[in-house]
Amino acid sequence: MTLAEELTKLEEMHRRGGLTDSEFAQAKARLLQSTMAPTSKLTALNGLCRSTSDRWIGGVCGGLAAFTGMDSWLWRLLFALTLMAGGIGFVIYVLLWIFVPPDTDLHTLP
Repeated sequence: MTLAEELTKLEEMHRRGGLTDSEFAQAKARLLQSTMAPTSKLTALNGLCRSTSDRWIGGVCGGLAAFTGMDSWLWRLLFALTLMAGGIGFVIYVLLWIFVPPDTDLHTLP
């Protein structure tokens, strides 16, 4: 789908009342921003960080929730299920805890 088609779809949803003015503006800005700066997969992963506000243990699930748009409880459930199904969830969680920076580090960089 082209950018023009997607913008037309957004406008139509806005006219029908499916989107409020602020939702329409946010969706349009996000769409235009994503097409203006094409990102590689590596650049997209640079946005992943551990949450300091939505955390139980290390903030990994809160960070994944913010990065993917899913609820953090779904990530916690996924890690709990993989923990019970052989323990690989624990290993992945610890590795993410070690290698993914907390979101406060991103604000303190020059």
